Amino acid sequence: MEFCPKCNSVMFPTKTDNGTVKLRCRSCNYTIELEKESVEKYKIKKEIKHTPRDKTVIIEDADAVQPMPTVKVSCPKCNHNKAVYWQLQTRSADEGSTIFYRCIKCHHTWRTY
Repeated sequence: MEFCPKCNSVMFPTKTDNGTVKLRCRSCNYTIELEKESVEKYKIKKEIKHTPRDKTVIIEDADAVQPMPTVKVSCPKCNHNKAVYWQLQTRSADEGSTIFYRCIKCHHTWRTY
């Protein structure tokens, strides 16, 4: 990990248009050009693989929404005051669930955290 000599922020590797790799500070835009030998240590070596369980399910079919619970909430698109809702744990376990709403009238979907 490299730190900016000007502001002491973390420097991040970025690829330029001509294919060279530079370290760039996101705070003050200070850049350092890397030598070809040191570029290898800044490559991402671990790939994260997501399972089907990690994916968020979005309900597309309007008929599938019928058995869900309803709530009185104003739709931000059409101002109708009734929507169905469901909850998903989209972040870590120690944080609250995300509540998704779908308007019964216009089928607009939005969320609250």
